[in-house]
Amino acid sequence: MSPRQITVLGECVADAFAQPASTSNELALRVLPGGGPANTAVSLARLGTPARFLARLSDDVFGRLFRAHLETSGVDLSSAVTAAEPSTLAVAELDARGQAAFSFHAQNTADWQWTAGELAQVDLSRTACVHTGSLALVQEPGAAVVEEFLAAAAPHATISIDPNVRPLLVHPDVYRARLTHWCGLADVLRLSEDDLELLLPGTPPEKACDIWHAAGVRLVVITRGADGALASLAGERVHVPVVSTSVVDTVGAGDSFTAGLLHHLGAQGLLGGRLAELRLDDVAQACRFAARVAALTCSVAGPNPPWQSHLEQLAAADRA
Repeated sequence: MSPRQITVLGECVADAFAQPASTSNELALRVLPGGGPANTAVSLARLGTPARFLARLSDDVFGRLFRAHLETSGVDLSSAVTAAEPSTLAVAELDARGQAAFSFHAQNTADWQWTAGELAQVDLSRTACVHTGSLALVQEPGAAVVEEFLAAAAPHATISIDPNVRPLLVHPDVYRARLTHWCGLADVLRLSEDDLELLLPGTPPEKACDIWHAAGVRLVVITRGADGALASLAGERVHVPVVSTSVVDTVGAGDSFTAGLLHHLGAQGLLGGRLAELRLDDVAQACRFAARVAALTCSVAGPNPPWQSHLEQLAAADRA
């Protein structure tokens, strides 16, 4: 079964990574297209899901880089807005484990300026799922517009949210204040263990899942780094182990996991409604696939998710 379209709404960020410079008083930066929603859209398209990206893309040097990257990966940009504002820049520092810490240059940039008129004309008739999250849901003035768009989309499509908390840019209290409302809108909530600690400090993952189920979301998936993932479907749990890989960095791994999860569910014809027919075994299979996609993303530098052809080659090698 061919997957139906998934529409992703959110930001595309210029991720700048420090590189060795020729002199001690210089800093060289390698700039890659990033941003959680953009990474998810790219990963979905590379996996073979028709992926449409609703974004406000600047016409500056970074915006042109974003467009080339997204289009080369097969993402549909027909509904993207050409924005007058500049692009958002994030400067990343990697620790010894490949974990990235970001500093953001995001004031008055293109990604947060959504208007109701820009989203009012979006046709969702071919969309099985709308995915969003990260800064698009909390950065004003556009955040309220994005929430209204999700509410309007919910009768027609499965809603997926990844909070992707960025405490250096937006205080976690802002996310906490909106999370119950998001759970009322969402069918899928995917977040990291770090997000959990910021949103519900000291809360065991199982208890957090129950809190969010009570608020309305049917499927909660918490990715836990080397400890794999915990998935909870209306209170039924499954733990999925991590896929072993040589880690270069973890940039974009969570976004690739989300894409793998949604791609697999979509390919099985399970997206498009409130997930009423979803079974725990379906969730486990989708999470195992998502873990493979995330592992391959970790094995290369930056947010560079694998193509479906790469996964097929690996599967063929495993069978040989």
